[in-house]
Amino acid sequence: MTAGPRAIVPVILCGGVGNRLWPLSRQSLPKQFLPLVTARTLLQETALRAREVSGSAMAIVVCNEAHRFLVKDQLAEIGIAARIVLEPAGRGTAAAISVAALVCEKEDPLLLVLASDHAIRGAGAFKDAVRRAAEVAASGMLVTFGIAPPRPDSAFGYIERGEELSGAAGAYKVAGFVEKPAEAEARRLIGTGRAYWNSGMFAFGAQRILEELGLFRPDIVAAARAAMTASTDDLGFLRLGEKAFLACPAEAIDRAVMERTPHAALIPAEFEWNDVGSWGALWELAKRDASGNATRGDVQLQDTTDSLVFGDQRLIATLGIEGLIIVDSDDAVLVADRTRSQEVREVVEDLKRANRSEHLSHRRIYRPWGYYESIDAGEHYQVKRLMVNPGQALSLQLHRKRAEHWVVVSGRARVTRGEDTFDLDENQSTYVPVGTKHRLENPGRTPLLIIEVQLGGYLGEDDIERFDDRYGR
Repeated sequence: MTAGPRAIVPVILCGGVGNRLWPLSRQSLPKQFLPLVTARTLLQETALRAREVSGSAMAIVVCNEAHRFLVKDQLAEIGIAARIVLEPAGRGTAAAISVAALVCEKEDPLLLVLASDHAIRGAGAFKDAVRRAAEVAASGMLVTFGIAPPRPDSAFGYIERGEELSGAAGAYKVAGFVEKPAEAEARRLIGTGRAYWNSGMFAFGAQRILEELGLFRPDIVAAARAAMTASTDDLGFLRLGEKAFLACPAEAIDRAVMERTPHAALIPAEFEWNDVGSWGALWELAKRDASGNATRGDVQLQDTTDSLVFGDQRLIATLGIEGLIIVDSDDAVLVADRTRSQEVREVVEDLKRANRSEHLSHRRIYRPWGYYESIDAGEHYQVKRLMVNPGQALSLQLHRKRAEHWVVVSGRARVTRGEDTFDLDENQSTYVPVGTKHRLENPGRTPLLIIEVQLGGYLGEDDIERFDDRYGR
């Protein structure tokens, strides 16, 4: 889809953490990479939606460098091409949008900025809203999408609607922004009939947003330009200059520009929108039974009402409960009052203060070559399951403090051990002594499954010395 002669390029911001959706969402695997609403992940649904409404064969995705291979693999799985920009650290949406605009500054398309972790229903209404936003943005306005609030909610920012724009039916000037008001103020705003939830989605010209950023926050644009100048190509990713980007002030685009510019416009959304920001939000979004329960996995309910029960692998049985959130993951279980689901982030903060690791990652850790997961551990030993994707390989490496035993469960393994390279088939094994260079590869067309037994006085992941790595780590 185009607005006049100008193309629309989707910009997908993929830097969220999703602490309120713990224990499924973790720092190493945030909510946008999880299939929480459909069989596809939130990122995949966003990318497909963006392609449908924009008609663009290419999207720009801005993500943390730690998640680059997750983004690449999930988009490749659904056939989406993207220019993936790597942030060395989060600096807010103003910096991310600045970089995305600079990527295509010369072509000056209209940018459709979307969060990677929202759920939207009503494809026709969404497409119509984007069409109207593109028409308004083509005139030089900076467009935001507002959601009609079904209830007062202090978790959202609000946008107040001004007068209708001349010659643009259904589009309005922005009268003001209110950042996460108290419930009483939220009720008052809704009562005016002119207030909308701030969706965090935008449409504007690439050069136009850079002009406004240059007017209100020239320091952010300057840091973004410096980071782009110092950027490098890294296995097809655009890696921003670290020193320059880390010097960029952290600011949301709302505060940096939208709250200040006289050129802000509002498109009221008629599609269903959910930021999937908490388990309570997911309960509202989910299909519920006659007793108001939403479930996933192996779940057995008895005398249970208005609850969300989210299973992973084990059976979850409930009896005589009401209004609860129960979420089972591989290494943690959450039980919470559904009305307090926004407070799950406080549980995550407690885990951080206690120096625990359950907020950082699951037992299954994804790597560019596949994944590994812990099966068992004790004093001086650890057992892992490794899955290596077809055609992929771990780095050539050695460990100073541990030895490893590998048993092939399925597939074929190509093993480098010292000066020798050999293949192992199912039910065959090998031993890698301490201090020996080694590499594990999958030369086949099916996944390779390995059971790895580590033995030694220290088993930390930092006991690794790499000599050759196709992923540039």
